[in-house]
Amino acid sequence: MFRPKLEVADIFRLHGEAWRTANAGHVSLTQRRVMTAVEICRTAELGGHVERCEDCAHTRISYNSCRNRHCPKCQWRTAQKWLAAREAELLPVPYFHLVFRLPAAIGAIAYQNKAQVYALLLKAAAETLTTIAADRKHLGAKIGVTAVLHTWGQQLQHHPHVHCIVPGGGISPDGKFWVACKPGFLRPGCLLSDLFRRLFLESLAAAFDAGELQFCTELVGLNDPKAFAAALALVSATEWVVYAKKPFGGPKQVLAYLARYTHRVAIANSRLVDLDETHVSFRWKKDHHSSLPPPRTAGWLPAHSSLRLPCQ
Repeated sequence: MFRPKLEVADIFRLHGEAWRTANAGHVSLTQRRVMTAVEICRTAELGGHVERCEDCAHTRISYNSCRNRHCPKCQWRTAQKWLAAREAELLPVPYFHLVFRLPAAIGAIAYQNKAQVYALLLKAAAETLTTIAADRKHLGAKIGVTAVLHTWGQQLQHHPHVHCIVPGGGISPDGKFWVACKPGFLRPGCLLSDLFRRLFLESLAAAFDAGELQFCTELVGLNDPKAFAAALALVSATEWVVYAKKPFGGPKQVLAYLARYTHRVAIANSRLVDLDETHVSFRWKKDHHSSLPPPRTAGWLPAHSSLRLPCQ
C-alpha cells in the first residue's frame, strides 16, 4: 500500500502546540480534539493488534485508526459507502453540475457564523434550483438535488461554496409522469445568480434580525443594525457567481470527486510536498470556477504548482 512520506499528522506534531498557543482563544475544544485525533491516529497510543502470516510467520503491528471524519487517513470506507448510495440514486438521464459560491465579503461573515451561514447557503442553493425548475418556462417539474458543502479552496483559503448535482428533468406537478429538461436548462447566466443572491441575502437579513449572527474582531461593527444593512446593500450590488455545466465524464465522476471531501479534511496527505521548521509546502490545482486568487504571499502560480506557506 502506498503511504505518503509526509502527513498532516506530521505537521500537527511539529507545529501544532505552537500554533494552538499562538491562537489561544480562537481555537475551539472541538478543533483541539480533531488535531489530537489526527496526531495519534494509527499510533501505539490508540492500541492495535498483531498480524501474523501463517505461511512465513512474518508479523507486523497494525495500530488502530482515530475514525475522525477530518482525518486524511480515515473514513475511506465511509466515503465509499456514501458514493455507492449516491450512485444507486442516479437516473438514466442527463445531469448538471452547479457550484454556488459566496462573495468574499459574505465569506468573512460566514467565517464567524459558520453553522448559521453554511445552512443558509445550502438552503438558498437548493431553493434556487427547485424554484427555477418549477417554473414552466424552464421545466415545470419537481426536481431532486444532491448538494455537498465545501468550505476551503485549493490554496486552503476560506472559500464557502456548494456543489450540486441536478438531473435533467423531474416529476410533473401532479406526480404522474417524467418531464425531460429543455435545451438550455440551468445554463449559466444572471437568472441563477440573481435569484440565489436574493434568496440568500433575504435569509441572512432575517437571521440577523432574529439575533442569530454575532461578530467580533474586525467585523465587530456589523453588530450594529445600520452597519449590517449597509454591508448587505453593498454586497447586493456586486455580481454573484453560479458556475453551471454538464458533468465532465458523467455524474459518477462528479460524485467520485465529491466523495473525496465528504468525510475528510480540507487537504489530502498526497498533496503535501515538504515541511521544515517554519514552512509547509503543498501542491494545488487551480479551481477554474473560482475567481479567488491564491494567498498574497504566494503570488500567481501556474496550475498544478506548489505553494509554500508559513506554519504560524
